[in-house]
Amino acid sequence: MPAPSLTRLRTAITAFFALDGFLFAGWVVRIPAVKEQTGASTGALGLALLGVSAGAVLTMTLTGRLCRRYGNHQVTVVCAVLLSLSVALPPLTHSVLALGAVLFVFGMAYGGINVAFNSAAVDLVAALGRPVMPSFHAAFSLGGMAGAGLGGLVAGSLSPTRHLLGLTVIGLLVTAAAGHTLLRHEPPVPAHRPPSGDGARHRLDPRSRRLVTVFGLIALCTAYGEGAMADWGALHLEQDLDASAGLAAVGYSCFALAMTVGRLTGTTLLERLGRSRTVIAGGTTATAGMLLGSFAPSVWAALIGFAVTGLGLANLFPVAVERAGSLAGPSGVAVASTFGYGGMLLGPPAIGFMADWFSLPTALTSVAALSAIAAAIGVATRRAGTPDDAGPRQVRTTQDHANSA
Repeated sequence: MPAPSLTRLRTAITAFFALDGFLFAGWVVRIPAVKEQTGASTGALGLALLGVSAGAVLTMTLTGRLCRRYGNHQVTVVCAVLLSLSVALPPLTHSVLALGAVLFVFGMAYGGINVAFNSAAVDLVAALGRPVMPSFHAAFSLGGMAGAGLGGLVAGSLSPTRHLLGLTVIGLLVTAAAGHTLLRHEPPVPAHRPPSGDGARHRLDPRSRRLVTVFGLIALCTAYGEGAMADWGALHLEQDLDASAGLAAVGYSCFALAMTVGRLTGTTLLERLGRSRTVIAGGTTATAGMLLGSFAPSVWAALIGFAVTGLGLANLFPVAVERAGSLAGPSGVAVASTFGYGGMLLGPPAIGFMADWFSLPTALTSVAALSAIAAAIGVATRRAGTPDDAGPRQVRTTQDHANSA
């Protein structure tokens, strides 16, 4: 595929990553208003919100097959349309049951598009011969920040119905523009790989299946930390370090901003260190950062710890998804994404239980422990000499030899 076509594809896929974060964050900031509208109790709202998780996990397990059958690009566009339409539904409901049902549909679209556009990104990364996967996830983070910021600005002047309907219009316009590019181009297939629809590629040997699971565990460890920081970071600052409510809210912002910066610089880091060393360095950095954030004697030291944790975790999930996808195509992406989403669901309640048994600072050290496990996995896979463990220069050399042949 000519270089201009690859550039257009990269731009289109980046747009879908950003759109996903934008729409999801836009919905999240209106949860309190929707709760009030439906008259749901906190517990009932929690059950309704499980609809997002249930829909996402169910669809993630199926989307790999759909991508192999119909194509990553086609599934991405269909899921983007469904996501854009379903984001407008929650404020139209007037009962917890109806809210849970529409959130299940929203979760299905969210889970499906995550597997589909990550699979498309894996193919593009291999064709480019550069480890640009973190840049796509940086777009997701930036989209989330934009969606949350816009939601905060319009919350006082627009009802949830008008706000989320506006997001639907934006989502459909972006999908029409970026989807046109995706549907015009077949996914790039590097010369040293069989096509994604080739069944031979998906008949994995036991070692490869184990490796896909291992990369899924790295994704789980990373997402566990993201979920824990989102739900418990502010409370730790306010409850244990006597921060004001406003300053406590800055805690997650420091984490999220540092993660975004880490992903924006992730390609350069991967080109210099390679994938396994990046996982080792990232896991080690996140471990140190979370230990500081958990036991810091002051708010400012804790904020520094949160930022260091975000930098450390930034590129672990993109690397895990890329490596799983390079081994097993969309099915590998589905496995890693499902593990990752499971980790994000597991983190907040696990922290809560441990905080009851011990203390919140002690419970937050579980993030450090899982980050250390991710680093250990990086060491183990590097010693095992896993595929794609070499730096990108060697990958490009392999591709060049294949193209010459």
